[in-house]
Amino acid sequence: MNLGTTKAERTRNFIIEKTAEIFNRKGYAGTSMADITEATGLTKGSIYGNFQNKEEVALAVFEYNRSLVFNRVQAELEKAGSYFEKLMVYGRIYKDVIASVSNRGGCPILNTAVEADDTNIPLRLSAAKALFSWKKNLVGIIEKGTGAGEFRKGINAEEMAVSIIALIEGGVMFSQVTNDYTNMDHVLATVQLLVKGIRA
Repeated sequence: MNLGTTKAERTRNFIIEKTAEIFNRKGYAGTSMADITEATGLTKGSIYGNFQNKEEVALAVFEYNRSLVFNRVQAELEKAGSYFEKLMVYGRIYKDVIASVSNRGGCPILNTAVEADDTNIPLRLSAAKALFSWKKNLVGIIEKGTGAGEFRKGINAEEMAVSIIALIEGGVMFSQVTNDYTNMDHVLATVQLLVKGIRA
């Protein structure tokens, strides 16, 4: 939490951090105002003084939870010395990334996308935005890698990016449902094969 922010911003951050795991575990519908006040020790009036409603809290919490995963991956991407190695990050460390958030309820993108599919348009749009951003990053890596001669010409970058994301999120879903995260090993091995398959 940034101590240089205003009191109102610190209170908002406090509410987000204290309720992030609850929303990720219980979902928007399953998280009550009683859950929020219990986790924060604040009154309903204090919560509503910082957020218009529960949905606004949920949207802020989703972004916070998403950033935990994004920042972990981004740190690994920055260490990679080539575009090939950057793509391999997704096939190498994503099991550890998901394991690190499993005790917080699992992947926030998957959780939010499934719950909000037909019931909460703003949350669904937030999940979609996160996926589009992830896809854009992957497409950029593939296109730059192709330009640098690391990947074969003619690769459909968008198709490859969507396939990688679908494999990873599908693996997360399978692992969460079966409570067996070794299933991610099989999925991530396939991701690595895909990436190696487009090498120049």
